[in-house]
Amino acid sequence: MDEFERAQRILPGGVNSPVRAFRAVGREPLFIDRGEGAYVYDISGRRYIDYVMSWGPLILGHARAEVVSAVEQAVRKGLTFGAPTVRETQLAEEIAFAAPYMERVRLVNSGTEATMSAVRLARGYTGRDKLIKFAGCYHGHSDGLLVKAGSGCMTGAVPDSLGVPAAYAGETLVAAYNDAASVRALFEANRGKVACVIVEPVAANMGVVPPKAGFLQALRALCDEFGALLIFDEVITGFRVAYGGAAELYGVTPDLGCFGKIVGGGMPLAAYGGRREVMELVAPLGGVYQAGTLSGNPVATAAGLATLSLLRENRASLYPALDAAGARLQAAFEGEGIPVGRVGSVLTPFFAPHAPENYAGAAACDTTAFAAYFGAMLGSGIYVAPSQFEAMFLSAAHSGEMLARTVCAIGQAAAAVRMKKEKNI
Repeated sequence: MDEFERAQRILPGGVNSPVRAFRAVGREPLFIDRGEGAYVYDISGRRYIDYVMSWGPLILGHARAEVVSAVEQAVRKGLTFGAPTVRETQLAEEIAFAAPYMERVRLVNSGTEATMSAVRLARGYTGRDKLIKFAGCYHGHSDGLLVKAGSGCMTGAVPDSLGVPAAYAGETLVAAYNDAASVRALFEANRGKVACVIVEPVAANMGVVPPKAGFLQALRALCDEFGALLIFDEVITGFRVAYGGAAELYGVTPDLGCFGKIVGGGMPLAAYGGRREVMELVAPLGGVYQAGTLSGNPVATAAGLATLSLLRENRASLYPALDAAGARLQAAFEGEGIPVGRVGSVLTPFFAPHAPENYAGAAACDTTAFAAYFGAMLGSGIYVAPSQFEAMFLSAAHSGEMLARTVCAIGQAAAAVRMKKEKNI
C-alpha cells in the first residue's frame, strides 16, 4: 500500500487541507519528508526547489538555524502552559513595531481565527451586522467569510460551502475586487448596516492580483464616509510584500489588521489587532469574547519571535533582494508570453491572455494549460502550488543558481504547454 492510498483510508481525500490535494492537476500529492533552505525532499528522496514554502510563511527558508534553535530551547522548557509568557508580549511588540497601527494585539492560532475574530470585533464595535468582502478573496473557513471565496474553493469548483446557513451568509455582501464603485453601491443599499470591509490588500487567493492605483485609498475613504471599519487581511502579505506589510507598501492605514503565516515562523500562530479603542472591546476588557487555550503558545512564539527579529535586522537588504528575485521570475514567464501578477516576492503566472484584475478574470484562466505547466515544472524538480489560483513564494534561501534553474524550467514548461495545445487542436 502506498502512502496516499493509506492516507485516503483515514483522511478525507487523503489530506488535511484541500489545497494540498493534486486533483486539479490530475496527480497524487507529494509526501514531504524534510525541508532545507529552499529545498524540500519527498519520501522517495527526490529533491525539489520549493516555491510553495508552506504556502508563504517560510520567508527565511526551511529549517533556518536561528529559528530551529529558538524552538529547541523553548521545547525544553515545556510545550504549553495556558498562562502568560514573556515571549507573547515580545512578539506582539515586534508586530506593532512593524505595523504601528496595531496599538493592541491579540495572538491566536490561525489566520481563520484572526479574521473571524476581527469581524466579530468590528460588529461589536459598530453595533452592525453586515460585512463587505470581495469575490475571490479568501479569509479562512469561518461561516460568514466562506462566501465567494478564492483559493481551494476555486480550485475545487466549489464557490461556497455546504453547511453555511443561508441566513448567516446573507449578512455577507460581496463586491468586485479593484472596483470601488461596487463597494459604494453596497454601502448605499445597506446604509447604517455595514460593520466592516475586509479585504486582502493584495489578493493572493485567486492568484496574485495587485490592487489598482487608488483602490485601497478608496476603501479607506468609503469606510470613513459610512462609519464602517476597514480590515486588512494580511495573513499572506504581512511581513511578505514589505516589512510593514501592505499597509506600509501602499500607505493606507486600516482600523484592524490580521497577520498569520510569517508571524509564526512556520508554527501555527496568527494575530489580529488595531486601534486601541476598538481592541479594548475584546475580553477580558470588553464584551467581545474570544479565547484559545493554545493562543500565544510558547513554542510558536519562539519561532515567530526569532523570525521577526531576523526580518527587522535585515529588512534594508532582504526585501529589495526578494523583490529582485521576483522580478527575475516574472521576466522569465512574460518572456514566454505568460502574464504574471506579482508584488515583491509573491507571484502567480496566469494561463490567460492577460493578468486578471478581479475574480471574473481569474476564473477564466486555462486550468488545463496550468496542469501541463505544473507537470513539466515538477518533472524539472521545481515544486509549485498545484493550482492556478495560488501563489509562488520566494525566500531568502533561494539562490541565484536556483533562480537560474527555475528560469530554464519555465522555458521548458512553456514549451510543453504549447506542444500540448497543438496536439489538442
